[in-house]
Amino acid sequence: MRRFTQTIENEILPLLKKQHGFQDEIVFVAPGSGTEGIAISLWDKKEDAETYLRGQLSRVLKALAKVVDGTPEVRNFEVAHSTLQETTARVAA
Repeated sequence: MRRFTQTIENEILPLLKKQHGFQDEIVFVAPGSGTEGIAISLWDKKEDAETYLRGQLSRVLKALAKVVDGTPEVRNFEVAHSTLQETTARVAA
């Protein structure tokens, strides 16, 4: 799992942070397994995420290929509810 975490921190996050509209990346790994995980990236707009998918996703998948088995599944979702902006607004106030 250490190589996976290092790949996220050293290769993938710097790439994501350069993408227009990128907000955050949240990565979950199943406890004890180290082989099952979910990564969620948050974007300002759907169009920003789509631009990333068309352009830089292949670089991310190439980096992940060194530390995961198989090809990660990419799915898109729209946010139905989030307290993230409420939390951000309270911190900024």
